[in-house]
Amino acid sequence: MVAGESLGSFGGESAFGGVGDLRGRVDGALFVGPPFMNDLWREFTDDRDPGSPERLPVFEEGRTVRFVASPADLQRPDEPWPQPRVVYMQYPSDPITWWTPALFFQRPDWLEEPRGDDVLPSTRWIPGVTFLQLTADMALSTEVPPGHGHRFGSDPANAWAAILQPEGWTEQDTARLRPILDPDHPEELRGSAPDLAASDEPAS
Repeated sequence: MVAGESLGSFGGESAFGGVGDLRGRVDGALFVGPPFMNDLWREFTDDRDPGSPERLPVFEEGRTVRFVASPADLQRPDEPWPQPRVVYMQYPSDPITWWTPALFFQRPDWLEEPRGDDVLPSTRWIPGVTFLQLTADMALSTEVPPGHGHRFGSDPANAWAAILQPEGWTEQDTARLRPILDPDHPEELRGSAPDLAASDEPAS
C-alpha cells in the first residue's frame, strides 16, 4: 500500500511510471491533496474521460484511479472497481492543488467549468491576479474547516475503507473511525458513501 499527503503524494507517485505500473506493483494507493508537480496526477487529469471536469476527473471509467472530493465520490462512476484501487483526494477549494505557475497567464479548465461546491460561482480568472490570490491562499489553506482547502480531516477514513476492503468492515466502522483520525471533524459524514469495503465485486 502506498500513501502520501501533499508533497508526500508527490514522493509516493514518483516511484511509478503510469497507471499500468500502479496496477502491477501496488495493492492500493491513496494520494491526498496532490500539488501541481505530481506528474501522474497531471497525466490522469489531462487524459480524463470526455465530459468530466478538471476539478474532479474520471479517468479510464474509474477502472483503477478515482478522484474524490467527498466520500460519495468513491462510487463515481457507477462502474466496477476491481483491485488495486488508487484514490486521489482533492478539494475544489484547495489552492495547493490548483496553484501552478501557468495560472499567471493561462485560464485553467476548472475556472471555465462549473465551480466546485465550495468555490464561489463569482470566482474568475484575471491574468496575474488569480495567480497572486491562490499564492496568498496557500498560506492559509489549513486554517479552514475540515473538508475544505488543504485540510482533509477524517475523509481519508472512507477512502481507506474503499481501498483496503477489510473483511467484515462496515460503513458504521468507518463512521467510528472518522473522529479518531480528526477529533475536530464533525461526526456526520460530509457525503454518503456505499459500503465499498463489503462489496461483492470480485477482485481482479
